[in-house]
Amino acid sequence: MSASDIGFKAALEEAQKGSHEGGVPIGAALVSADGKILGRGHNMRIQKSSPTLHAEIAALENAGRLPAATYRGATMYTTLSPCDMCTGACVMYKVKRVVIGENKTFFGGEDYLKQKGIEVKVLESEKCQELMKKFIKEKPDDWYEDIGEEDK
Repeated sequence: MSASDIGFKAALEEAQKGSHEGGVPIGAALVSADGKILGRGHNMRIQKSSPTLHAEIAALENAGRLPAATYRGATMYTTLSPCDMCTGACVMYKVKRVVIGENKTFFGGEDYLKQKGIEVKVLESEKCQELMKKFIKEKPDDWYEDIGEEDK
């Protein structure tokens, strides 16, 4: 199994775990240049009543402290286009690449990532899109709170 398969599979598993817990179904995994999962996590805003515990932040947290060079060679796999906060974390640590499951239900900071020289790849995953559409339909208030907007 390739590093990209491992990273995306881990992110999707995390999103499904979040969904089963009743949370926002977004998962992420930080994978090293040599294909090892450094950290993985899922959005825990609802479960932990946290304003900041998005999937990418959870993956970084679960990776622990790492040398700067490790981040520069790493790829962040995420099931959904990253919000401004998660985009900022990827930029701050100079992550090399961000691989996104889907960006149809939410389009985040992809342009900014590219401006900062970070490679961005969108997989257009139907599984990721289905998870998000179901969540947004069933829990619109939780979704809009998660992205810092009023219910539309």
